[in-house]
Amino acid sequence: MKNLIAPLTALSLMATEACAQPDQQIRVSNVGTQRAIQGAAENFTGAVRVEGLFKGDAPARIGGGTVTFEPGARTAWHTHPLGQTLIVTAGVGYVQQAGGVRQEIRPGDTVWIPAHVRHWHGATATHGMTHIAIAEAEDGKAVTWAEHVTDAEYAGASTPAGQ
Repeated sequence: MKNLIAPLTALSLMATEACAQPDQQIRVSNVGTQRAIQGAAENFTGAVRVEGLFKGDAPARIGGGTVTFEPGARTAWHTHPLGQTLIVTAGVGYVQQAGGVRQEIRPGDTVWIPAHVRHWHGATATHGMTHIAIAEAEDGKAVTWAEHVTDAEYAGASTPAGQ
């Protein structure tokens, strides 16, 4: 028994020391503590609210936030260097890949957008939509923005060719 106690005590001390390092402690961000901002007009059409939820510390590259689109609001065309996951939490929206069909998304739906795939997402014309967006950054950049989605593209009448 004596031979078992010494290694367990050493393990306990190592765990305590690891927790004492500030960059090795669990961090909780309480709901409502992250500042929400209006979506930038150069990247969004309509009223959009963006709330950053988390950003991993290096070497992690992951970050995420909640994005709320009022009816008719949407992103501009854009890509992500390492892809993006959307988790719809409220309302009804659309997602569309360039050259593809506009797809309706609803609460509980999860959308995976592969790396470098040109796309947009947003609310329908009659319903708002909220989703959690999760993406990884490559060389410090998680998104590359392009031009706005036209009203015809948003309505599903046309879509530019692309990746």
